[in-house]
Amino acid sequence: MSGIAAGPTGEGSHAGVKNTALFVKRWLANPLQMGSVIPSSPSLCRKIAALVERKPDEVVVELGAGTGVISRALLEAGVPPERLVVVEIVPDMAAHLRGVLPGVNVIQGDAFDLPRALPERLHGKVGTAICGIPLVMLPLDRQRRFVEAVEAVAPGRGFLLYTYCITSPLPYRKLNLSAERKAWTPLNVPPASVWHYRPIG
Repeated sequence: MSGIAAGPTGEGSHAGVKNTALFVKRWLANPLQMGSVIPSSPSLCRKIAALVERKPDEVVVELGAGTGVISRALLEAGVPPERLVVVEIVPDMAAHLRGVLPGVNVIQGDAFDLPRALPERLHGKVGTAICGIPLVMLPLDRQRRFVEAVEAVAPGRGFLLYTYCITSPLPYRKLNLSAERKAWTPLNVPPASVWHYRPIG
């Protein structure tokens, strides 16, 4: 769901065209994995990066990174490359991310099976998890599986979810979560929100 064109780092037009082509190819192959062909704006990327919390020995985990626009914003905001972990299920996208995010740990794996995808040494060491997967389109049991997957590696921390929904995209009470909209940007087209969901109890 993250951006498709030139990112907030000001990459050149050739890179932007390549990103766009790759993103659209993936969207056409599986629209439900992407959610939208609208790019995440630099404003949205900066707002997400500003919400990151991480102790020195913790990592930031991004789930569903698209072409890496938000990943680059996280790096620009000061997340060290070795402390950023990107989990991407599509092999072509994972290969692309490895090429454009040097030093970042890109894992080709399933976010819904995060305990297996994420190295065991990082379990309990996730400061912030960021979700770009369009969870709103999934049935409740799949949403619950995602919540449980994040909870298994980041107990009590919850996750940030960016979305184009005006209201909460998740039925958080049914998922036993608290929900707080942490940011909103009218500069994204359409306007986007960032929600923080955290397990209750």
